[in-house]
Amino acid sequence: MNKSNMMNDIIKPSVVTIGTFDGVHIGHQKIIQRLIDVAKKNNLDAAILTFFPHPRMVLQKEAGIKLINTIEERKEIIKSKGVDRLIVHPFTKEFSRLTAKEYVEQILVNQLNAKKIIIGYDHRFGRNRNADIQDLKALGKTFGFTVEEISKQDVEEVAVSSTKIRKAIEAGDIEKANTFLGSLFSLSGKIIKGKSLGRKLGFPTANLEIEEDYKIIPKNGVYIVQTQLNDTKVYGMMNIGTNPTVGGEEQTIETYFLDLDQDLYGQKLNIQLLKRIRDEKKFDEVEHLVEAMHKDLEETKAYIQQLKEA
Repeated sequence: MNKSNMMNDIIKPSVVTIGTFDGVHIGHQKIIQRLIDVAKKNNLDAAILTFFPHPRMVLQKEAGIKLINTIEERKEIIKSKGVDRLIVHPFTKEFSRLTAKEYVEQILVNQLNAKKIIIGYDHRFGRNRNADIQDLKALGKTFGFTVEEISKQDVEEVAVSSTKIRKAIEAGDIEKANTFLGSLFSLSGKIIKGKSLGRKLGFPTANLEIEEDYKIIPKNGVYIVQTQLNDTKVYGMMNIGTNPTVGGEEQTIETYFLDLDQDLYGQKLNIQLLKRIRDEKKFDEVEHLVEAMHKDLEETKAYIQQLKEA
């Protein structure tokens, strides 16, 4: 018995889909649900193969590429959808040089024991992305798996949704982004010490540090947000910007949580954005900034009340 067969005796056979799945939005969720349905029907594991870093970061040196999710966020969301296995394969230049056959044998067959692959009609893979879905079907005959094609309409829906979501986030239209996502866009990071400017103004804030420079950040402004703290949902107002009224220059992400008197320094938080209130403004006087923050607070409280009554 060769090594591949020995491994496949250990690994449960699976149905696999492959992709970036940035955002895990409603288009992605449709594909994931199809994956799970096929897996149940055929007594297979539902497996997702994704890559990190994003291939364009490695091959095109696009340091400026912005993603809806950090890899940790993506992993959490995909796992919550009920798949059996999620494989995040490191994407390197060496990996990109694998031939189509090497990639299929080493990853899809040996690591995943794939019996069925659900993939987009335009999927390209292997060195220089020179293999297509017809090549995958031919390799399936060699290695014992079948291929189900995701239609052009569904593939384009996924691509369009990702683009629309990124544009909506960059424009600050969080409500539109959340509709396309089918969930709430979030920012994750550690609470670090800031300049305590908010505290001096009567609005003590938690300063969120996002380590991943590829994470997309919404347009500067004030947002209504929520987070989970010790199984309790806590609402707040988040300011993304440079604090121009007090001469700030670097972008910060600061959140004033309502009805919370707790030291959050050092904690990791996942803060979900609900609605944008306004642009960040430079006020002539600090007093005018404080007045605006009180108006923001009233709007936030009214919005939260509506949520609770809905």
